[in-house]
Amino acid sequence: MRGLIVGLFVVLLAACSTPDPRYQIPAQMWNGVVVEVQVMPTPVRPGMNEFLVLTTLERGKPVPDLIVSLRAEQNKEWQQMIQDGHSGVHRRALHLPGNPVLYVQLRKKRSEEVVVLEFPLVFEGD
Repeated sequence: MRGLIVGLFVVLLAACSTPDPRYQIPAQMWNGVVVEVQVMPTPVRPGMNEFLVLTTLERGKPVPDLIVSLRAEQNKEWQQMIQDGHSGVHRRALHLPGNPVLYVQLRKKRSEEVVVLEFPLVFEGD
């Protein structure tokens, strides 16, 4: 019984801690791949931030054959993200100068297909 009460409390607490929708970054599609960007901390602040890029098919299956890079300014070099196994999850910390756009480059392995997606960022206090 005690376990049930603790479990219910955890679920209720998690429901109360949903992120503010103003700071959620809308997902985008490319060639049937859903590209979702998550950032920590939320909301975004100028300085170092950690980014997760999740690449899945519409059915939720991970897409492991992508090389994902990002940058915060168009004139900066691409920073390749680190993939967590074959999970379709890529990680990287990046310094943000306060620019409201994150550029994400997707490149298929063993292919010439490349795309750059732009994700709008809403900074704390905007």
